[in-house]
Amino acid sequence: MAHDTVPQHAADPPITRPEQRGPLARGQAALHTKPLLGPLVVLLLASLFFSVWVGSRFSDPLNISLIVQQVQIIGMVGIAQTLIVLTAGIDLSVGAITVLASVVMGKAAVDHGLPVPLALMLGVVIGGVCGGLNGMLVTRFRIPPFIATLGTLSVFSALTLFYSRSETIRAQDVPPLLSWPGRSIDVLGTDVTYSSLLMIGAFAAVAYLLRGTAWGAHLHAVGDNREGARLSGIRTGRVLLSVYVVAGLICGLAAWFLIGRIGSVSPQAGENLNLQSITAVVIGGTSLFGGRGHVLGTLLGSLIVGVFSSGLALSGVDALWQVFTVGVLVIVAVAADQWIRKVAA
Repeated sequence: MAHDTVPQHAADPPITRPEQRGPLARGQAALHTKPLLGPLVVLLLASLFFSVWVGSRFSDPLNISLIVQQVQIIGMVGIAQTLIVLTAGIDLSVGAITVLASVVMGKAAVDHGLPVPLALMLGVVIGGVCGGLNGMLVTRFRIPPFIATLGTLSVFSALTLFYSRSETIRAQDVPPLLSWPGRSIDVLGTDVTYSSLLMIGAFAAVAYLLRGTAWGAHLHAVGDNREGARLSGIRTGRVLLSVYVVAGLICGLAAWFLIGRIGSVSPQAGENLNLQSITAVVIGGTSLFGGRGHVLGTLLGSLIVGVFSSGLALSGVDALWQVFTVGVLVIVAVAADQWIRKVAA
């Protein structure tokens, strides 16, 4: 005898089979199990919309190349932010770490005469040290990530201005290797910068670390239920500290990309990187409550912001409306995340 529902207990709600759910519930379940699906659909629909609205100017290979170039710094810093958010934390200092590392690279190579490869390594290491400091504050001193990184944001920004004396290293003084990521090669008739290719490689490498290693599994477990992870034998403090160090090292690499992008070394560069990285992470489908999300979603989130910014700019829409649109996207993404999480409730 067929039944629409299977009674489990008189006091329990009936269990509904997956095939008996409505289209909305099935879509909700699909977005929960496949976090990349939502941002991918939004990116495709936005690209189609602007291709129709703006015309060939939007779909021109040169414009596509510019969109990718515009999001490469956001994407790299977004990788670091994704790692922190997956642990149910947030890092307000990723932009300041990136700028500080870029200034260290530039000053070490130009003012102190260090070999450029050594200056690059020094900048990346400084990024890792800054990340490690954040991790120590969170794990050893039990300071909430928001407060800890809000404090280090000011510390790193002040150190940057103090060390650089608020002076910019001009483009003509920057060694070629420091600005190398900004150079481009021709790919199918389109200029593609080296930093764009390196950014894609970085996303692939971190995606593997998160999905194919024990470290990635422990990171997700800590973000989903820290106490449960501790009781299961995971050394949560060590995992969290390693996540902040890795995020800082990635910010150090982003510093090299930043120099390549703007051509000079400026202590005022990257002012909006914190907000932009959080925007890319949220729109990319990573939950601010931790444990759920995918780093490749951050790549899609970065591209969504780039597509909207480019499409609205080419349409002649006022810049304030572009900011308004990105803000609406963030609110919709967070609301969608709350709705999707009800599946697991």
